[in-house]
Amino acid sequence: MLKSIVFLCISIVTVASSLAPRPPPKQKVIVTGAAGRTGNLVFSSLLKHNDFYPVGIVRTEKSAKKLIKKAGCNLESICICDVTALDPNDKIGGLEDSEAMIICTSAVPKLNKKSLLKAFLKVPINLIKGNKAFNFRELQFYYNQGQNPEKVDYYGQIAQIDLAKKIGVKHVVLVSSMGGTNPNDFLNTLGRDKDGNGGDILKWKRKAEKYLINSGLQYTIIHPGGLKDAPGGELDFRLDVNDNIQKSSGGMRSITRCDVAKLCVAALTACNGQSTSFDCVNAEVPEGGKPRTAEMALKDFLQSDKVYSYEERTGFSDGGGI
Repeated sequence: MLKSIVFLCISIVTVASSLAPRPPPKQKVIVTGAAGRTGNLVFSSLLKHNDFYPVGIVRTEKSAKKLIKKAGCNLESICICDVTALDPNDKIGGLEDSEAMIICTSAVPKLNKKSLLKAFLKVPINLIKGNKAFNFRELQFYYNQGQNPEKVDYYGQIAQIDLAKKIGVKHVVLVSSMGGTNPNDFLNTLGRDKDGNGGDILKWKRKAEKYLINSGLQYTIIHPGGLKDAPGGELDFRLDVNDNIQKSSGGMRSITRCDVAKLCVAALTACNGQSTSFDCVNAEVPEGGKPRTAEMALKDFLQSDKVYSYEERTGFSDGGGI
């Protein structure tokens, strides 16, 4: 008799469990450049989010170990491959059924230490002449072999966008950079040789953005100002278009990497099928107020109906190079 009662109770619990509403499956999101300083924050944020299952793509085993240590994830959440050198026929396991991709790859300029030493040696002379003590514009930069902007920020991002289309990703979030409307922006000079070749990181980024816009995929293109390694959530956001933030006087010109990561995650929920491109920096919180969340700031921007202009201003044509 007791066994029958126990069996009946178990049966009732089993039936009730099967009828109870199940939580929706987590949305799989690919994060490329996941071991980078911004990509790591994006990946870690998604890892803590109840609605998302991130898969981080890194170039090397060393980067994978670094990500596991920082984010506290397991190896199953990581894919090791060089997404900037993908062949259209390459098959990458673990990315199937992904609904979104967040691209955080970027060429990284390296400081020429000799130019730094020369700049320091000029400090006394500059002071005597009444000039600015340290001239940052005299510093020289270079890119590691195979990691220049044309390779990473253009062809590399094209490969990632093509991969997204191939595996059925619906939404691509691209972390780019502010300043792309100005071909003479200082960032374009970094890594450029004496003959005027090389560099042009903002030009190549902008050309990749146009490729994404023409891809047919839903897109969110984020142009951060100067990136700062500081806690996020303490300041408000300012979102605008066409480098208006750079052109305006006053206000902040930078944003924390953490807040950029928050905008990336917010794009997955706030955009609701709408494609957009915007610049972003932090802003002071009004006295007596509190900072908006990234999702609130993005929704406010989308309601403003501001549209980023991609008129040809950078010396590129859709099919040509520099």
